[in-house]
Amino acid sequence: MTRFDKFFGLKAITLSAALSMTAGLALAGDNNVSTDKILDALKPKPLTRGLSVGPQADTATQAKEATFLNTVRNRSTRSLSMGEREQIAELAATKPKIDLEIQFDYNSADIAKTSVPSVQALGKALSDPALKGSTFVVAGHTDAIGGEEYNQGLSERRADTIKKYLVQNYGLNGTDLVTVGYGKTKLKDIANGADPINRRVQVVNMDTKTASK
Repeated sequence: MTRFDKFFGLKAITLSAALSMTAGLALAGDNNVSTDKILDALKPKPLTRGLSVGPQADTATQAKEATFLNTVRNRSTRSLSMGEREQIAELAATKPKIDLEIQFDYNSADIAKTSVPSVQALGKALSDPALKGSTFVVAGHTDAIGGEEYNQGLSERRADTIKKYLVQNYGLNGTDLVTVGYGKTKLKDIANGADPINRRVQVVNMDTKTASK
């Protein structure tokens, strides 16, 4: 291979890498989600019962969950204890949910203009008759950059911002929206803590009663 070939071969590789990076950035920036996709993710799935679990056990479980949810309704996000936050996470693990890559202004709880369409889609979805009567958890998460205390507070403020937007613009009942912040304790990509995918808002439908309707 001549020096000429090597030179242009290197330029081709560099250009290819640059184009791949540009495409990746474009894809990363296009993270708005549709109302239909949110609805599909949050609609309760039909309940399945094991052979040893009957209707009474299901009813008891739902009653226990409802009792706990009632203790965190109308609570300020920052007032939740670590135990309560973990209990919410445990319940949410088995519920219909969706992660929304809602971006906020740097070092702020203000929704970035590029993410407003996603929040509007969320508002339309939660206002849909198919989800009427459900209680939703709005959980804020940050990336791994920064201290634990700071990120915890930031995630709580961001969850509060989403709740306020939904109540003010879509008439949702504030008591049906439970906000919680997890800071950097529940990274979506643990191996890449600084990845923007970790800066997200997770919405969980805590009710399964509509699945049997």
